[in-house]
Amino acid sequence: MAVDDVGGTLAAMGPRLRAAREHHGATLVGVSCATGISTSTLSRIETGRRKPTLEVLLQLSKEYGVSLDELAGTAPAAEPRTSAPLSFGDDKAVLPLTRYVGGLHAHKHVLPALESPPTRPRQVSHDGHEWLCVLYGRLWLALGDHDLILTPADVAEFDTRTPHGVANANPGQPVEYLIMFGPQGERLRPRTPPAAGHGDRRPHRARSGGEAQP
Repeated sequence: MAVDDVGGTLAAMGPRLRAAREHHGATLVGVSCATGISTSTLSRIETGRRKPTLEVLLQLSKEYGVSLDELAGTAPAAEPRTSAPLSFGDDKAVLPLTRYVGGLHAHKHVLPALESPPTRPRQVSHDGHEWLCVLYGRLWLALGDHDLILTPADVAEFDTRTPHGVANANPGQPVEYLIMFGPQGERLRPRTPPAAGHGDRRPHRARSGGEAQP
């Protein structure tokens, strides 16, 4: 591997490690307690201000349950996981739909029914871009100073540097939703061409941003 390739691989490690940690449902503090690596070191590595050593990569690879090839971006594409959903302390279940930890990845989330009215969701912020679609139930999305109630087929897209959080908005039933997350700010790009006139069967070439041209 050329020197430039090594530098590029190490530079991409930070976002992949952050994506792997979030995919694992862990916080910096939790990873620090589990591995003995300080939170400041983990934060500097994830933001690209520090290059990880092999010892650190081996520890994090084991902690997150991913291979070094996946962290380096050299692993072959894998089929979506079909394993049991991951469970978290708030009873939320998360089903990973993609295995590769770099670039866009997708999850299905399920929040259980509540016995009492929910409180405003706790908000977090981090680098990246998120696309969310409700499948079933009612989802409370607290996005910055705004509170949105999303119902089936409602879609939200936002920069995750904006404080955000979600909760089940309906105590009597669960809520299911899909999330696609780009840890490096990747966004979804509509590619559907505009409707053609009757009898027009010419193919259209999609442009970035959803535009199309003959």
